Amino acid sequence: MNQDIAPDVIIIGSGVGGGAVAHQLAGTGARILILERGDFLPNEPQNADPEAVFAQARYRTTEEWQHADGRRFRPGQYYHVGGHTKFYGTAMFRLRDSDFGEQAFAGGVSTGWPIGPDDLRPHYAMAERLFGVRGQAGGDPTEPARDPYDHAPIPHEPVIADMADRLRQQGMRPFHMPSAIDYGPQGACQRCGTCDAFACRLDAKGDAETRLIRPLLKHPDVTLWTGAKVTRLIANDCDGEITGVELMHGNTPLRISAPLVVLSAGAINSALILLRSATQAMPQGLANRSGVVGRYLMNHHLTGLMGVRPLAANPTRFPKTLSVNDFYHGLPDDPDARGNLQMLGNISGAMIRSTYPQMPRVMADWLGRHSIDWLCMSEDLPDPDSRVRLLPGDRVQIEYAAGGREGHDRFVRHMRRQLRRAGFPIVLRHSFGIEAPSHQCGTVRMGADPATSALDHLCRAHDHPNLFVVDGGFFPSSAAVNPALTIAAQALRVGEHLRHQWRQIAAAA
Repeated sequence: MNQDIAPDVIIIGSGVGGGAVAHQLAGTGARILILERGDFLPNEPQNADPEAVFAQARYRTTEEWQHADGRRFRPGQYYHVGGHTKFYGTAMFRLRDSDFGEQAFAGGVSTGWPIGPDDLRPHYAMAERLFGVRGQAGGDPTEPARDPYDHAPIPHEPVIADMADRLRQQGMRPFHMPSAIDYGPQGACQRCGTCDAFACRLDAKGDAETRLIRPLLKHPDVTLWTGAKVTRLIANDCDGEITGVELMHGNTPLRISAPLVVLSAGAINSALILLRSATQAMPQGLANRSGVVGRYLMNHHLTGLMGVRPLAANPTRFPKTLSVNDFYHGLPDDPDARGNLQMLGNISGAMIRSTYPQMPRVMADWLGRHSIDWLCMSEDLPDPDSRVRLLPGDRVQIEYAAGGREGHDRFVRHMRRQLRRAGFPIVLRHSFGIEAPSHQCGTVRMGADPATSALDHLCRAHDHPNLFVVDGGFFPSSAAVNPALTIAAQALRVGEHLRHQWRQIAAAA
């Protein structure tokens, strides 16, 4: 491995954000170095084994964080090439047009974005093509204006189709969930049932490794270092320019410089890197003149609903094809009770036991066979006291203050009633907390005012002219749909800007 490389661009993180920026810069003549703290995820039988993935947490980081009360926990962080998309559920939603504007609710204020839907629309379309998203335009009643999808939606299996009919009979408008899966006559997907929260052994999932990083590595100007954990950035005290990146490459400490640095380590870890980079001149950390870095941590309010039919087993292999947005903007008499409803992947007995270890195996396996499983998702309102903090000894503390939880709980209660009316006599619930920060965002927020934000509308740090932060951290508000497509679209937009900028520099040289 050549450690004497002199890159023009350093990209920290190989997930959706970093990969999409690199996709735009490849071919400009810029030498691109991607730094990934993890390694390639091995293709092995355990990828699809619930016992290995959930009970043994085989692929999750072994590091520990702590809550404000000192309780330690092992977070649901996955450090591999491709980032969290190796285990995501393939949902690829665009934000609703209303998500870009400021909205006031009983539980707080949803901050407006410094960009609008028109700014991202062409980049949403590009991201959908890159990730191979399958869907059907016009079915979602809240969907923004858009062209048709390039690929037809993934069809419902019989149990899910029946579920959609039952919801329609209640006046709802269920639609095909947009999903990044290589499904179709020549597609790699075999509907094996282990997609949501599992890695795909067939490369059928549209993740950042298969769709971005692997194609990029064929380019002569793109280099990937795995096992490269960035510890801090070095900034010039005079003009704020980032002059170096410090990292551990395996067991070797290194310092590398480049004219352009893109930080895409994930919302929590990007904030931690900036906080670790504090200097005497910048004691709060880099990009943090406003004091917002590490604050406004959001994660979505997520509640799983398990609809149980005691007399009917569920043979569905791939259930994650259905979604409901009829209550995205609230219930008719309760605008704060709002959110998205979508299918979860198949919930097995092993997955249930990993969360409820005291449950007998027979009962957990029975529930897994007789349930249809849903995810209720509501917007987590930004709160400055919800934060990631760096403690002495490099300890990480998460002080999570969920914003708007009461409205989410009312939305969940409403959906439980709807599912009972749809034929489920038993509807169990389980809430997902910050221990599994799969939708983490907001910690390095963008905005027009440097006094209240860390980044501008193109994710450039207000304080550092050659630093861009491009991951879920840039979200000013979380909306109530999965963030992956929006991260990809904004990263493509940022990368487009950097591509034009780099070509101008090259032409003038």
